[in-house]
Amino acid sequence: MAAQQVRDGFVELYGTEPEGVWSAPGRVNLIGEHTDYNDGFVMPFALPHTAVAAVSRRTDGVLRLHSSDVEGGVVELRLDDLAPESDRNWTAYPAGVVWALREAGHPVTGADVHLTSTVPAGAGLSSSAALEVVVALALNDLYDLGLQRWQLARLCQRAENVYVGAPTGIMDQTASACCEAGHALFLDTRDLSQKQIPFDLAAEGMVLLVVDTRVKHSHSEGEYGKRRAGCERGAALLGVDALRDIPYGELDAALGRLGDDEEAVRLVRHIVTEDERVEKTVALLESGETRAIGPVLIAGHASLRDDFRISCPELDLVVDTALASGALGARMTGGGFGGSAIVLAEAADVETITKAVQEAFAGAEFTAPRVFEAVPSAGARRLV
Repeated sequence: MAAQQVRDGFVELYGTEPEGVWSAPGRVNLIGEHTDYNDGFVMPFALPHTAVAAVSRRTDGVLRLHSSDVEGGVVELRLDDLAPESDRNWTAYPAGVVWALREAGHPVTGADVHLTSTVPAGAGLSSSAALEVVVALALNDLYDLGLQRWQLARLCQRAENVYVGAPTGIMDQTASACCEAGHALFLDTRDLSQKQIPFDLAAEGMVLLVVDTRVKHSHSEGEYGKRRAGCERGAALLGVDALRDIPYGELDAALGRLGDDEEAVRLVRHIVTEDERVEKTVALLESGETRAIGPVLIAGHASLRDDFRISCPELDLVVDTALASGALGARMTGGGFGGSAIVLAEAADVETITKAVQEAFAGAEFTAPRVFEAVPSAGARRLV
C-alpha cells in the first residue's frame, strides 16, 4: 500500500512513472549505545517503520526532492552546488547521499525523488538513516553502481558526518541497510563484520515495547559531539586508538591511570562496560536465555544515565515505571537527551505496563508518550 501511494504521489508531482520504489527501515538498538564511534560493538534490529522513496534518474545535473511529511513543494538543487553543511533542512539527508556518491567518484547525474516515512522523527529511531539508505539503495540500483550494503552504509554515514554535520557512528545506516527479519544484528563497528542473531520474542511469549517520549533530540546539537570528543580524549590519555581497545578485565587499571579526571573516567567506564554488555547479550540469546538479557538492559540504562549522562526525566520515568510494573528489563535507546526507551516484557504484562507508563506521564504532566511493539523486521529493499 505504501509503495502504491508513493508511486502515485510521484506521478502527481513529476508527471511520469518512477523507475522504482524502495524502502529502508528505522531501527531500535537493543544494546550497545555510543559504542559505534569508539570502534565497539552494537546490536540493533530493524523496525517495521520505513522510509519509502519513488525515484527516477535525471541526466541534467538536477536533484528534485519532495516529502509528503513536510509542508512545501518540490525542492530543486543543482548537483554542482551541493556543499557540506550548506543545508539545514530535511533535504540535507538525501542530498548528502548524492553528494557522497559523487565525491566517491560514482556517476550520478541527477534524480527525481518522492519520499514518505513512518519512522518517528526525533525519537532516536534513526529516521535520518532511513532517508539516507533508501535514497542510496535506489541510486545504487538505478545507476548500476554495484556497491555492497556495507559500502552504502559507509557512504550514508559520510553524508551525515560531513554534509549534514552530525558526528554519528556507523550503526544506524548499517542497521537500516543490513538487518534481517526476525534477527538482531551483532555488528563490530571496527571491521564491519556482522552476525545475524535470532531474536523472535513472540515465539517465547515476550514483547519488546518502544516508548517514544516525544522529547525531541538532534544529533547535530553540541552534546552528542561533546561525548564523542570526550571519548576520543579518553582514548588518547590511555594511549589506545579507540576505547574498544581497553579490555573489560583491565578496566579498573585503566580508570586508575586517568586519576581524578572525572569526566574521562565516566565516559571510558560506560564504553568499556557497554561493549561487555553487548557481548553478554549475544551469548545469552545464542544460548536461548532471552529473559536473562533483562538485567543487562537495566545495567545499560544506569550507565547511560549516571556515567554518560544522556538520559532525561522522561526516559528515566519510563524505565522506573516499567520495571515497577513487572517488566523484565528496560533502558533508553538511541543518542539520548530525549527520544525513546525500550521495555522487555512478558506478553501478558504489556497492557499493565503500558497503562502504568501512560498514567505516570500524565501524573508528571509530561506529553503523552507513544507506545508500540518493536518487531525485528527486514532491512532496505526494492519494493517495485
